[in-house]
Amino acid sequence: MISKTSAISLHETGQTVDPRLFGSFVEHLGRCVYTGIFEDGHPTADSSGFRQDVAALVRELAPTVLRYPGGNFVSTYQWEDGVGPVEKRPVRLDAAWRTTEPNTVGTNEFITWCRAVGCEPMLAINLGSRGLREALEYWEYCNHPGGTALSDLRKSHGYPEPHNVRLWCLGNEMDGPWQMGHKTAEEYGRLACEVARALKQCDPTLELVLAGSCSADLPTYPEWDRVVLEHTYEFVDHISLHIYVNDEGLDLPSYLTVGQKMEQQIRTIVAVCDYVKALKRGKKDIGLAYDEWNVWHWKYLQPAGFQPWSHAPAQVEQTYTMADTVIFGSLLIILIRNARYVRIANLAQLVNVIAPIMTCPGGSAWRQLTFYPFQHASRWGRGEVVDCRIKGTLCQTTAFGEVNEVDAVGVRSAGENALTVFAINRSMDEPSALDLPPGYRIVEHITLSDPDPSAANTADQPERVVPRAATQSGVLPALSWNVLHLRND
Repeated sequence: MISKTSAISLHETGQTVDPRLFGSFVEHLGRCVYTGIFEDGHPTADSSGFRQDVAALVRELAPTVLRYPGGNFVSTYQWEDGVGPVEKRPVRLDAAWRTTEPNTVGTNEFITWCRAVGCEPMLAINLGSRGLREALEYWEYCNHPGGTALSDLRKSHGYPEPHNVRLWCLGNEMDGPWQMGHKTAEEYGRLACEVARALKQCDPTLELVLAGSCSADLPTYPEWDRVVLEHTYEFVDHISLHIYVNDEGLDLPSYLTVGQKMEQQIRTIVAVCDYVKALKRGKKDIGLAYDEWNVWHWKYLQPAGFQPWSHAPAQVEQTYTMADTVIFGSLLIILIRNARYVRIANLAQLVNVIAPIMTCPGGSAWRQLTFYPFQHASRWGRGEVVDCRIKGTLCQTTAFGEVNEVDAVGVRSAGENALTVFAINRSMDEPSALDLPPGYRIVEHITLSDPDPSAANTADQPERVVPRAATQSGVLPALSWNVLHLRND
């Protein structure tokens, strides 16, 4: 007998999910690129060296937009190093991650692969060690049709058609003291304004993402966002937010509700954007771009025995447990629920680096547990947002007070009476039955769960936990991610 019940009331929001909410991120960090998406000589590699087993999983995961090439990596990156004949490309030191970068994969290779797996590219511009001139040259190389030095250079490299990249990030985490070329808000705001103004003058249809605060824990948050947005409001379209949640300093109940940090961050930055809009007597709303988000335990930054200045060493590789995956699912629910404000989001990252897809060099590739909630959300989370308000059991937490054990959000396909509900149950030991509104019936209930909160998929057990039909339709197992397809007949 099920002792817990969670009643759902549905409220239409009139808000539509931007498909770019389901983006991801490829950085030259660890094994994300080399032995991740690219491994020349791998049994599945195509003629360009890209692993087709990984490409198949990326298509299955179905991200919509991929941010590249960083991340911290971008702040000393020279895009010119990664174009032209591979044998002539220079080997550089990457100061951000203390590795050696051969530039075997660069802009052209990435964009070609990106579109081959069904994604649109989102390029980050180096505003750490470079500036206006280099930004304009990168845009010209990528997007100008021809007849100029840099567009004709692209053609000579074997790419006669412009890449037509629409999304551009104005630097990365420039508020972070660890960032190469770290700047004050005033310094960055002025530089970002110069670059944004020039890019918009070249092509007003570009979408530009301003580097907002990369952490709500920094002392400059959220003043940084106000200052840089005041400098750039007229020329940018989105402001970035980054969030990595973990169990640092939290007990288990608080960790399972740590997504509350994302909710608060969204409310704060929306308030900043509204203030600057009013200050500027503006008419446009600035969108939020969560261009880095994930569950990340800091202990996975570097493995024991890490050797600086090696090529593509394993870094930031984390095995995701069932408990991590429920928290991951809660972040997806929050992103969808706030689709009015969050237009773009990039799961950091795509392969090997705190990623839903893992690989063995020369060997297999497999799905981590976080693969499945992302795949489900990308597949069924496109449509009109339906707010699911829950009345049920509350969990008591030391960090966030009382929080519903069950959280959910709905997405309705346009013009249909079908509704998909994504739901999590945070309870470690008790299932919860859903009490649906009158007229709704469950057509299908998919669940991802395991009685062991530390359960995970690994190279040895790549399918230990997989989605399955719920044993009891409408009952959320303890510690679970769920997809419920409903009809209203």
